[in-house]
Amino acid sequence: MQNKGLVRVFAILFGLVCIYQLSYTYMAYTKETEAEAFAQQKYPESVKDYSKLRETAERNYLDSIGKEEIFAGITYNDAKDKELNKGLDLKGGINVILQISVKDILSGLANKSKDPSFNQALLATDEVQKNSQNNYIDDFFTEFEKIPDAKLASPDIFANKNLSDDITYDMTNEQVEPILKRKIDESVTSAFEVLRKRIDKFGVTQPNIQRLGESGRILVELPGAKDIERVKSLVTSTAQLEFWDVYKMEEVFNHLIAANNLIKEDLEGVDKIKEKVAETNEAVVDSTEVDTAKVDSTTTDADAAIENLLEDAEDSTDIETQVNPLFDLIVGQGRQGGPVVATVEKKNADQFLAYLNDPRVKALLPVEQRFVKFAWGKPEKDSEFLDLYAIKGNRDNEPELSGGVITDARQEYSQLGKVTVTMQMDGKGAKKWEEMTGRAFSQSSQIAVVLDDIVYSAPGVTTGAISGGRSEITGDFSIEEGQDLANVLRAGKLPASADIIQSEVVGPSLGQEAIDSGIMSFAIALVLILIWMVFYYGKAGLFADVALVVNILFIFGVLAGLKAVLTLPGIAGIVLTIGMSVDANVLIFERIREELAKGKSQVDAIKDGFSNALSSILDANITTGLTGLILLVIGTGPIKGFATTLLIGILTSLFTAIFVTRLFIDGYGKNGKELAFSTGATKNLFKNVNVNFLKKRKIAYVISGIIIVAGIGSLFTNGLDQGVDFVGGRTYTVRFAKDVVPTVVEKDLVAAFESAQAKTYGTNNQLKITTKYKVDETGEEVDAEISNKLFTALQPYLTDGLTYDQFANGGDDKQVGIMHSMKVGPTIADDIKQAAFWSVLASLIVVFLYILLRFRRWQFSLGAVAAVFHDVLIVLGIFSITYKFMPFNMEIDQAFIAAILTVIGYSLNDTVVVFDRIREFLNEHTSWPLDKSVNGALNSTLSRTLNTSLTTLLVLIAIFIFAVPLRGFMFSLIIGVIIGTYSSLFIATPVMYDTVRKVGLKTKEKETEEKK
Repeated sequence: MQNKGLVRVFAILFGLVCIYQLSYTYMAYTKETEAEAFAQQKYPESVKDYSKLRETAERNYLDSIGKEEIFAGITYNDAKDKELNKGLDLKGGINVILQISVKDILSGLANKSKDPSFNQALLATDEVQKNSQNNYIDDFFTEFEKIPDAKLASPDIFANKNLSDDITYDMTNEQVEPILKRKIDESVTSAFEVLRKRIDKFGVTQPNIQRLGESGRILVELPGAKDIERVKSLVTSTAQLEFWDVYKMEEVFNHLIAANNLIKEDLEGVDKIKEKVAETNEAVVDSTEVDTAKVDSTTTDADAAIENLLEDAEDSTDIETQVNPLFDLIVGQGRQGGPVVATVEKKNADQFLAYLNDPRVKALLPVEQRFVKFAWGKPEKDSEFLDLYAIKGNRDNEPELSGGVITDARQEYSQLGKVTVTMQMDGKGAKKWEEMTGRAFSQSSQIAVVLDDIVYSAPGVTTGAISGGRSEITGDFSIEEGQDLANVLRAGKLPASADIIQSEVVGPSLGQEAIDSGIMSFAIALVLILIWMVFYYGKAGLFADVALVVNILFIFGVLAGLKAVLTLPGIAGIVLTIGMSVDANVLIFERIREELAKGKSQVDAIKDGFSNALSSILDANITTGLTGLILLVIGTGPIKGFATTLLIGILTSLFTAIFVTRLFIDGYGKNGKELAFSTGATKNLFKNVNVNFLKKRKIAYVISGIIIVAGIGSLFTNGLDQGVDFVGGRTYTVRFAKDVVPTVVEKDLVAAFESAQAKTYGTNNQLKITTKYKVDETGEEVDAEISNKLFTALQPYLTDGLTYDQFANGGDDKQVGIMHSMKVGPTIADDIKQAAFWSVLASLIVVFLYILLRFRRWQFSLGAVAAVFHDVLIVLGIFSITYKFMPFNMEIDQAFIAAILTVIGYSLNDTVVVFDRIREFLNEHTSWPLDKSVNGALNSTLSRTLNTSLTTLLVLIAIFIFAVPLRGFMFSLIIGVIIGTYSSLFIATPVMYDTVRKVGLKTKEKETEEKK
């Protein structure tokens, strides 16, 4: 090896850089351990809500020492910023994909056009999008073109005053389309910047936010975020801030009386009630005729119930004593002169507003109040009631003043110590604010501060018109709510609504368990590999072990330096890389043993061994690297983490195997010391093996054919257990205090959700629950509704006294309740499935072309791809046949696609090494028959093939045993390694051999004779 000194210096410097990068992680970890110990001492488990108190105490402790020097000028804040990033599955937190509504943006660009063609196209696009892979805007253009004579540049659509600089009346649809695409892209970019500003102020370390292509989707990852509802509110709030004048209670109360009487008349229908009772002899009447909730629930006799209604109909003026549909929902009336009209229970809020927004009820309003808007106030914490406000609307439904004038906002405290939010307006806003406050002062009225159609406060003005544009929002805010509101106002509003179409929430305790299981599997796998290498190769194996440890240091150092995210699949990627990096050393050592067997000196054998193994090592790692690159491009979240560590591991293992191991071996032998590349037990192992593999190929074809046919049959009948990644839905990992039976729990879940599945996940006290209930609906309200239904359905199996908040956040001690949740909308699920298909196909095409380029014969490519198809079909078939009775989760999701691509990479790795030796034998033994050359090559690589497969299997089995969440993932890899080893010997090579025999293969000797 040339330039040994340079390699040695580079390796040492690179190692020191890696240690330096990892030192930040160590320093941050020590301080966080101190903070955790401090919090546990301050709040023992005997204290109520100790978990939340500990979290606050830890955060305050770390904030207090954030700028203190730890070592050489490095503070905790510095260390935290540069530590090794941990993904959600290791740290807990939330991952969401937001869909910015392109429909809202189009509607805004068209000034909320009422044009029939425009709105028809929007409705048609909504339907098409349910099963479309196109962007919303492309489908909109397609649907719009279907409408006869429809023009995008119509004055009623996009050729309006706001877009006059870009779109003119004489433009064709083709000319308008690129302009609209540019405007939409600008709006999505604006939304991205708004979200980025909000998240930057949220206080989460190492957040990740990125646009996903041109689809209007934005990925937000917040590792360590614990207040999930707060995060969801922060990223989805459109922040439509408006200032409106409001009516006083007494100005609209007479309308409520009139509305109540009208609704009563509609609900009475006495004659129809009698006819219905005569027909059915029961008091349940069609809901269009009577509100059955108003029938006295204590009355069981139908005639008595009707009598009650008739008596009430005789006198509708006594609101206090009679049954009144509107006033029965009111639990409190506002004060005279105040802005609160009435107080209603949350559960009745929708019904109450439905009554008031009925067109016939609105028609009762005086002319001067016909544009009134009713809105609810901000719900107080832990309150079941909402206050109703009557806002003075206008014909255009546009406020006098909107949030666009806000230049700054801060969370502060009032003189009474209450949390408030102060705002500063620009010059235009300040002038309008002075007008509004002056008018409110003179009329002794109030101004409502409305954010996203919720009245946050409606203060009166007691000191005259407010000049300068400075104002204050008051309300029953917590500190966090005040900070979030100020953050949202300061960052600005989203240009369109943002819906969460995919989300994943991981509890912190589940993350810690993932770390523990990952470290355990990592340590055991490493120890097994180190022992095996020494057992098989003696001192040479010890040198390989040192190189392996250096390789691990390099991998983690590079991850830290690149600020890559380490995930549980990422740890699996590292551990798998360890198994694969051993393959390079095995290839080298086996070649050295062959050279020594030929009688060469140790120096020459080492030199030729490294040289001869290099081609196989590079080919094997390049094919695996290609599949890793495809994963990196198409993967998201944990899958991208797996691909990142796999690629980094391939590069570092190549360096350590080829150069670092060589340094140790050359250094040991430079003084003439003998280095045996074996031990007494392994010296002659596989030495005289002479298996006729090709003779057994027909038996192998039959066995593989039977397994594949059975698997395909199962795929058509049983199918696969597709996860929410591919079909959409919600999934929850719920932990119970005691063991539960999934089939029993599933019955209660089906009763609540109509369709649901419950499976044991890891231990017997933990279930993975999946449902498609309301999968098409988005919004916090739907998420909360489903969580509440889940909580109610699981009541018989939960700990007594467990509240909903504790259940939703993993219990008071983070050990029971929802530990992990995930939601995938049907549209994005379809996109994920398509991406998975194309990633596998792309992997096969790329590898086929690489092998064709490398070996110059299509028969080799055909054999390799045939083996890959064989392996993939068998893995899919086994999953289809066994998923119903296996004791661990075998869902087909994005992680499974990563496993399939890894199986492809491993199978190709093995196949390429075999093909490389076959090519070598064909060139060296030109006089041999083809079958003799092929069999000889297979026998010569058998030691390496079995050695590598065994070490890799040891690694995978260790992960399978200890990393419970990855068992399905690891099972597919274990099957893949076994099948991949088999297929390289009995499928890839025989297919290549049979096709070569049919078309003929020229040896170098024959080519030379033909040239002569």
